[in-house]
Amino acid sequence: MRGAGTVVALPFLESWAARLAKAAGQSATAAVRPPLRMGIVTVTGGTILESWRAKDAGPLPAKLPSILRPLEFAKQDMLVVTGLSHSGEGENLNGHEYCAFKHLTASPRVGKAAGKPYAGVSVDQAAARAAGDETFLPSLEFGLSNHETQYSFRSADEPVPYEADPRLVFERMFRGRPPVVPNWQRRAAAKAGQAVRASAATDTYDRSVVDSVRDEARSLRGRVGVADRQKLDQYLDAVRSVETRIERLEARLRIEAEDLKYPGPAKLVVPQLPAKNAPFYKLRDLVYRDPEKHGEYIRLVSDLLVLAFQTDTTRVATLAIGADDASFPGVVTVGYETHCHTLEHQGNASRPEDADPIAREACRQIHAWYTSLFAEMVMTMKGIDEGGSTLLDNTMLLYTSYMADGGHGTEDYPAVLVGNAQGTLKTGRQLSFPKKTPAANLYLEMINRMGAKADEFGDSKTSKHAAFGGRLPGLV
Repeated sequence: MRGAGTVVALPFLESWAARLAKAAGQSATAAVRPPLRMGIVTVTGGTILESWRAKDAGPLPAKLPSILRPLEFAKQDMLVVTGLSHSGEGENLNGHEYCAFKHLTASPRVGKAAGKPYAGVSVDQAAARAAGDETFLPSLEFGLSNHETQYSFRSADEPVPYEADPRLVFERMFRGRPPVVPNWQRRAAAKAGQAVRASAATDTYDRSVVDSVRDEARSLRGRVGVADRQKLDQYLDAVRSVETRIERLEARLRIEAEDLKYPGPAKLVVPQLPAKNAPFYKLRDLVYRDPEKHGEYIRLVSDLLVLAFQTDTTRVATLAIGADDASFPGVVTVGYETHCHTLEHQGNASRPEDADPIAREACRQIHAWYTSLFAEMVMTMKGIDEGGSTLLDNTMLLYTSYMADGGHGTEDYPAVLVGNAQGTLKTGRQLSFPKKTPAANLYLEMINRMGAKADEFGDSKTSKHAAFGGRLPGLV
């Protein structure tokens, strides 16, 4: 079935779920809450603020601003946040690099030392540390990114590469395992006493290798000196770490084997991938020149993000869409220029009076086009049943950009949260903060909803514009 590129799920078996619930001492109708997911979808080029945000804070208006208008159907699932900004030092960076390194890290200092990037741990990687132990992948980073637009950092000097090729993303997600819809009711019952028994047949080859290495190291320990014994102990600690990861993988595979027999209620749809061995650089070139191909690419990678969350492959994903170097003939219907980067500098300034009005309208059209594609993903998530709630209900999805505006601005970023994060966000409104409020404050709120127990993130407390004790009040 995987080879055919499609998985057809069995129907959700209510009687089976009821039997498990009863065995676990629950009522047959007891609600089981799936895990919370966190997604970030970031576009290039900032936005046109007067076409992005409402005039006033409070309930969203009857008619959304034009860039967000494709999300009208999800108005009650949205929380628009204004006033968020970045500040701080940059070293040896151009404008795009500075904005990109700051974007998800909110680090007080970013730059390059001896040509190597440094920043701070990014919000997605901090969330992955809190929530990534139970999934096949701690996090997933993909889409169009380059050396200038490095958004995610695992540590201060370790940027996370983004995979642009959709086929490679899919293969990373499902290497050695078929896509399957989790049955959260069954999993809850298993945790309550119906756990799937381990069997020798599910043990991995990796485990046998680890066992052999560990036994050999232990046999050596009594025959070496003190210094070598310390090295062996460090080595055994590393082996134990690998062993723990293998145990988690084996447990995960056993759980998913049961989900294959009794899947969750939603149908699983695997997107059509590019032809195998098709060189991705040819697709990338088409994406940059042809909005139709560009849109197809965004739809495909968006479907992969939905699939990653629906199958619980990961609970943290960051998707970069758009490209500063792309052209938008047909999307842009005013003037003669269609090259995005040129339009950004001509029309996407932070103050409308400083911008060329035709170029500014062209930028507005491009960003409304991006939002229309993002809205398709939101609609898909809103339609996926997870047993009494939707995938969107169980997701906190940040739609934003790595720049505030096309002039490399860092004040008043576009930010909208879609999905109520299992009731921990009060949606259907706009929440406005004073300009220069650190974006780090929002990131702190996001990672804590994913299970972190942090009291600061990035420059939430150290920024010269620090506010609200590093928190972001009023989200609930």
